[in-house]
Amino acid sequence: MASSQQHENWTEDINCPVCLDVFTDPVSLECGHNFCRSCITGCWGQGQRNLCPECRQEFPDRKFKVNRLIVSLAEKARKLNLNPGEGGSKFHCEEHQEELKLFCDTDKKLICLICRDARKHREHRFLPIKEAVEIYKDELKSALESLSEKKSMFLETELKQIKVFSEVREQSSSLQTHIVSEFSKMRQILSEKEQRFLRDLRKEEERILDTMEKNLQKIQETLYSIEEELSKLQKQTEQGDGVKFLKEVARHKRRTGEDYCELLLAEDTLSVGRFKGPVQYTVWRELIGAIEPAPANVTLDPCTANPWLILSEDRTSVRDGDLWQPLPATSERFDTWPCVLGSEGFISGRYYWEVDVGTKTWWGLGVARESAERQGRMDATPEAGYWMMWLAPERGYVARSCPVDTLLTLSADPRKVGVFLDYEGGQVSFYNAGNMSHLHTFSHHFTEVIFPIFSPGLTDDGKNSAPLTICEVKGH
Repeated sequence: MASSQQHENWTEDINCPVCLDVFTDPVSLECGHNFCRSCITGCWGQGQRNLCPECRQEFPDRKFKVNRLIVSLAEKARKLNLNPGEGGSKFHCEEHQEELKLFCDTDKKLICLICRDARKHREHRFLPIKEAVEIYKDELKSALESLSEKKSMFLETELKQIKVFSEVREQSSSLQTHIVSEFSKMRQILSEKEQRFLRDLRKEEERILDTMEKNLQKIQETLYSIEEELSKLQKQTEQGDGVKFLKEVARHKRRTGEDYCELLLAEDTLSVGRFKGPVQYTVWRELIGAIEPAPANVTLDPCTANPWLILSEDRTSVRDGDLWQPLPATSERFDTWPCVLGSEGFISGRYYWEVDVGTKTWWGLGVARESAERQGRMDATPEAGYWMMWLAPERGYVARSCPVDTLLTLSADPRKVGVFLDYEGGQVSFYNAGNMSHLHTFSHHFTEVIFPIFSPGLTDDGKNSAPLTICEVKGH
């Protein structure tokens, strides 16, 4: 037994740790570990680091030397046929030194016949090695197939993730361009208005200074004339002839009254109130008409209003009424849902409007395509032609969608809601108009006329009787 163990230990010493076979053309690295020349050169393939496969030590150069002792031992091993697994030799049980002939399926290990009869294997299940190999090869094949399927699935997922990654980067780049463009336009508008203010100030300054300069010139000319007259009068005071003196005095008094009585001080000043007033507010009022999209003055279309709804005379607010009104039943009118459309539809462009929702407990806002069904119980989803945000009792804020609605979590209840439509951009977005925080966005490719839509909700036993009111656009 001792001899057998010595043979096995000696055999292990002549096995290459890479190919696990007897060394062929063995070489030694600087760290002292030995390998077949072909094995180590294979490990150090093109572009690989010079690492020892056993101790992982890295070398600056690919140097090794022939190990003469290992060469001699390897040759002896081949002659004695001591290498396990090579030729006709067999593997043996470490405990009993018997040939391994069975596979214990319970312990998942190879055993000899003596091991099979031992107490620790008494209740175990045994298989012939060949049969066990076939069974585990089938299991491995199945595992490989399953792993291959998972690999294919993850490869597909990887491609999709890369595509989405690329799309997000492209979208971000596009949005950055859009933001820079929008702020550039605003800066241009502000710059133009600033230049207009400065130009008007310069014109007013030039006008006032020109008037003052002309008046100053007249004053200076008059002063010169007066000084000449004073000089003459001074000489006349020295006149000895009394009659001649009185005649000269009377003539000078008439001239002084005629020439100098109409001179006035020019006191015109710059319009401080115009140029040092609420300039920012003035420009903001003017900007409303210049910005894009300009806030739209949306009104309601009574021909589409549900008979239970009551519209204000100016058609800017709507509430749920107590009585059903006998109105003409047309395909344009909502006959079941408490809804009404805006009077103007959009086929292109960008638009923004705001609606005062106050403290209402039930309301709906958004847009609808012209062909959307208005009769019977509506399915107010994008698939049906409705892009709407709702506040509903016991549900909270909801963006209608299919197959399930999107529940929205808002940091604060909006008192005013802004609705933005970008027709060409395929976007419908909702905002808290109080701080312009984003609430939700729908994306869609629009192909027909789109109308604003409003629903004040049901009165809810008087809790929701307040109207929805379209906010007035205050500009110049």
